Amino acid sequence: MSTTDIDLTAVEPGQRLQRTDLRTRDLINQAIASIPTLGVQKAAAFLATMNVPPEIAVRCLLQPHKRRPPSHG
Repeated sequence: MSTTDIDLTAVEPGQRLQRTDLRTRDLINQAIASIPTLGVQKAAAFLATMNVPPEIAVRCLLQPHKRRPPSHG
């Protein structure tokens, strides 16, 4: 099991999974911060170039109410 794999059998419905992929977190944060100056399309292109899964990129860029709260680390 890699650091990004999570045992989904232990997760209750509606419960958020703990973030384990800090690289993706940092890339998402960079993309979100760039939206005011570059726009959503360029932020999405950046995430695609960095191999962020499309479903995560869409959720984070287009559905801010579904973003996870910031984690420190």
